[in-house]
Amino acid sequence: MPPPLKKGLLLINLGTPDAPTTPAVRRFLREFLSDPRVIDLQPIARWLLLNLVILPLRPSRSAAAYAKIWTERGSPLLFHTADLAAKVAQELESEFEVEFAMRYGNPSIRSGVDRLRRKRIQELVALPLYPQRAASSTASSLSELYRVLGEPWEVLPLKAGGAFFSEPDFLDAWAQVAAPVLKAARADRVLFSFHGLPERQVKKSDPSGGHCLASADCCESLAQATLGCYRAQAFHTARALAQRLGLPPGGYEVTFQSRLGRTPWIEPYTDLRLIELAKQGTRRMAVVCPAFVADCLETVEEIGIRGRESFLAAGGEELVLVPSLNANPVWVQAVVRMARRISSK
Repeated sequence: MPPPLKKGLLLINLGTPDAPTTPAVRRFLREFLSDPRVIDLQPIARWLLLNLVILPLRPSRSAAAYAKIWTERGSPLLFHTADLAAKVAQELESEFEVEFAMRYGNPSIRSGVDRLRRKRIQELVALPLYPQRAASSTASSLSELYRVLGEPWEVLPLKAGGAFFSEPDFLDAWAQVAAPVLKAARADRVLFSFHGLPERQVKKSDPSGGHCLASADCCESLAQATLGCYRAQAFHTARALAQRLGLPPGGYEVTFQSRLGRTPWIEPYTDLRLIELAKQGTRRMAVVCPAFVADCLETVEEIGIRGRESFLAAGGEELVLVPSLNANPVWVQAVVRMARRISSK
C-alpha cells in the first residue's frame, strides 16, 4: 500500500496592520480596499474613492483605534489566530502540518502556502475562519488561495471549507464561551452583532436572483432560497445560539456593524440600535459577535470601547462585550473536528 498523504492545514483569517501607525494602517487599507470583492465598484471609481477619499483621511483615525487595543504581542486578531493554530497543531500533530495566514497583511496566504510546501505536504486543507459566507471574506480568501496554488508547475490538491454558521461544533463552542459571561452580566437584552455588508453585495450573491432583501421578514428562516445569503446565515446563527443559551425571543436582537460609506448596508445598524435601546430604557446590555472567531478591532474597539461609550452616554448603565472564541479549548476542538471532516470529504 502507498504511504498516506502528508497533509497540510491552512487556517485563514482576514488580516491586520503590522503596527498601530498611520503608515502601516495605510498599507493595510490599500491592500484590503483595493480588492474588487470588498469595494465592488468599477476600477476607476474604486481607485478614486480609495485614493482621494479613504486613504487621505481614514488611516490616522484607524491607527488611533488600533493603538487602543494593541498589546505587547501586537494585534489581538494576529496573536489569537496564532494561538489557535498552535493549539490545533498540537492536537493534529500526527495528521497535519498546520499554518495560519491572513488574506490581507502578514503572514500572507502566499507565505502560509510556502511554509507548508517546505514541509513537503502532498495535500492541502484550507479553513477560512469566517462563519457566515460573503464574497468579501470567504470568496476573496479562496480566490487568493487558488491563485497562489496555481502559480507553480505542480498544483497541490486542495480541499477547502466553506461557511460553518450552522455547524453544531461552532455553535456549541460559542454557547459555552458566552453562557458564563451572560450569566454574570445580568443583561436586560443581548445583541448579536455581525459584520455588515452593503445591500448591493447581498443582492449580488443572492442564489435565487430576487429573494434577498425583498421583504422585512426574508431572513426569518433558512430555506433553499436563503441558504447562501449572508444576512440569513447571520440570523440563523443568532437563533441557534439564543436557543442554546436559553434566551427568550424578546430577549435578543440581531444587528450589523462596521459599515463604510454612504451606500445602504444591511440593517439594523449596531451603533444606532445601541443608542436607541439605551434611550428606550435598556440598562444592562451584553453583545455577542458571532461573525468573528477572534477578537479584533471590530469587537474590542468598535463594540467594547466605542459602543459601550455610546450606550452609556445615551443612558445605559453597563455594556459587556462577550469575548470571542479566540483559542478557547472548546473552539480548538471544534476546529480540529472541522478540519478532519473537510479532509475526509
